[in-house]
Amino acid sequence: MTDKQAVIDALNRLPENVSLEEITEELRIMAAIRRGRADVAAGRTKTQAEVERSLESWATAWTTR
Repeated sequence: MTDKQAVIDALNRLPENVSLEEITEELRIMAAIRRGRADVAAGRTKTQAEVERSLESWATAWTTR
């Protein structure tokens, strides 16, 4: 499905009284999901353990200043 078709499908699912802000948010969410799927497909992911280590490192850096 093309990006254009995905947008058309999303607009068709939204209620008639949807605001431009709500449409914008829906499109931002769709774009983020597509980027995430592309990252997974390209192997640009981290394990849970890697993320936990990063968070622990950042937390330690913030509390030792």
